[in-house]
Amino acid sequence: MDGQLKRGLLDVCVLAAIKDEASYGYQIIKDLKPYVALSESTLYTILKRLEAEKSLTVKAAEHGGRLRKYYAITDRGKQRIEEFRNDWEALLSIYQFITKEAKPSE
Repeated sequence: MDGQLKRGLLDVCVLAAIKDEASYGYQIIKDLKPYVALSESTLYTILKRLEAEKSLTVKAAEHGGRLRKYYAITDRGKQRIEEFRNDWEALLSIYQFITKEAKPSE
């Protein structure tokens, strides 16, 4: 898969994992596991990138005597998910063309 495409998809997957409530790294990996394999190093690279572009915020909180970083989606992050949903139909059309599943329009 093209690196840029995969990167964009993984970014949206991480945002989708925190869209309903804030979460921390290990939990995000567990939530994504049924859908996509993601290493810790890849996840934290994505989280740093998403924080830099203001798609999520980070808040440290104590848990079990240790500080844990919780990631929460921002309005910009929600907008990224919505943009992906809007682009999905175009992606599906391209996929159908490539796999010859597209029906010619009359």
